Amino acid sequence: MKWKKHWKKIVTGIIVILLIIDALAGLFFYNLAIERNVKDFLNGNADLEVSADTMDVLLAGDWRDWSREQDFEIWEMESHDDLSLKGYYLEAKKPTNKTVVFAHGYLGLATDMSLFGEYYYEELGYNMFTPDLRGHGESEGDYIGFGWHDRMDLVDWIDRIIAELGTDTEIVLHGISMGAAAVLMASGEELPSNVKAIVADSPYTSVNDLFAYQLDRMFHLPAFPILPATSLVTNIRAGYTLKEASALEQVQKAEIPILYIHGKSDTFVPTRMTKDLYENTNSDAEIHLYDDANHGESFVKHRDSYIAVLNSFLDQYIP
Repeated sequence: MKWKKHWKKIVTGIIVILLIIDALAGLFFYNLAIERNVKDFLNGNADLEVSADTMDVLLAGDWRDWSREQDFEIWEMESHDDLSLKGYYLEAKKPTNKTVVFAHGYLGLATDMSLFGEYYYEELGYNMFTPDLRGHGESEGDYIGFGWHDRMDLVDWIDRIIAELGTDTEIVLHGISMGAAAVLMASGEELPSNVKAIVADSPYTSVNDLFAYQLDRMFHLPAFPILPATSLVTNIRAGYTLKEASALEQVQKAEIPILYIHGKSDTFVPTRMTKDLYENTNSDAEIHLYDDANHGESFVKHRDSYIAVLNSFLDQYIP
């Protein structure tokens, strides 16, 4: 009997130690990826490497000069959970009822979307609205929503845009990477009929799927039991779980047409995720995959084709 009690204590101790290690791992990965702070772990990540030509465009392209020269109006909004959010509105040169609403990527800024915004504004004649997502730029938030809470912020921004610009406003949502996931997550909500089309460039299926992929690729660690612990910490601190933050489930309820774009050489967010999203989308959908394009690189490396695909898609739903 004594040896049984002895082993029971040992097993219990081992379980407690493992639980403590798992909890610490959850805290570590929450701080690493979700808490608002400097993300040094992405420095030198080979999966985010792009060609030298692409890097030149992203860092010092003419679009950045264009963005700095524009007189954006600063809009402020209080979120449903009392965060002060900021967005930037640019009225078209000529009166129009067409507005593009952008959503930037992880660790990005609203102005990053001027990479696309310059074309919408200068060539298509759209009004442009681009917010700093929560936990980014000038918007409040001590965590990154990975699109889940951002989807409701986008709904609120859309309501604001319609109130400001009129009930005849026609809206396109265009997001990249995390922003693409955000607009897809918004697609499953009850959006006003003013939202006519969605463009999702390099999205992921869910935060859980993305983290599982990155845990294996970057850290060579299994998803279980680390992700359940990270999800628990995220739910306590940020108010959402990794599995509920699912673009895949949301597009199954979507009623708005969606254009999917992804680079075939994307190793940061695998191309298969966009394929899964496309195959599970309830609404009209198109998918275009680009050769030799890494994460979010398609617009720079295949600009003419990207624009042709975009125009063809928009012409169908916003003639």
